[in-house]
Amino acid sequence: MSRTRQGTVIRKYANRRLYDTGTSSYVTLQDLAAMVRANVDFVVIDARSDADITHEVLTQIILDEETRGPHLLPVNFLRQLIRFYGDELQAMVPAFLEYSIGQFAREQGKMRGIAGEALGAPALSEKLGEQVRLNAESFERAVRAALPGESPDEQAPPVENRTSDIDALRDELEAMRRRLDRLAPETE
Repeated sequence: MSRTRQGTVIRKYANRRLYDTGTSSYVTLQDLAAMVRANVDFVVIDARSDADITHEVLTQIILDEETRGPHLLPVNFLRQLIRFYGDELQAMVPAFLEYSIGQFAREQGKMRGIAGEALGAPALSEKLGEQVRLNAESFERAVRAALPGESPDEQAPPVENRTSDIDALRDELEAMRRRLDRLAPETE
């Protein structure tokens, strides 16, 4: 199996075909998406130039997913993201997005467990939306602090402790579960 420090090597040929050197077979973008979901690391190399084109291929997978099914990326998010291209703060955006999605990924197991215990998924959705808003505010404060002429005194107050937000979410979902248990018809 041909592997690098980053995982399996996928070679992309001029005819746009993708070849998995690890399995010695051709693959599709959908196959690569499945590999990402399965946490299989790979690097995509242009067969002609030997350039690493992993970023471009992953971006194409996202585009295909967004075109095909329910949208994961909201329109306002996409517009804001486009606005950052060419902006003097563009270099800060990747680190912020990576940090934010990393935090979300670390907490997703807990959120699934909590959501599974309660039938009130809208409350979970509202809490998640609130957390996204708080993360965005935190990023805006960090950006303002990095700008010349801005002082920390002009910044908004710090975001609440994330642990207390999660604890509050757990308490609220537990209360909802108890209410649902009381409303459910008793079975013998």
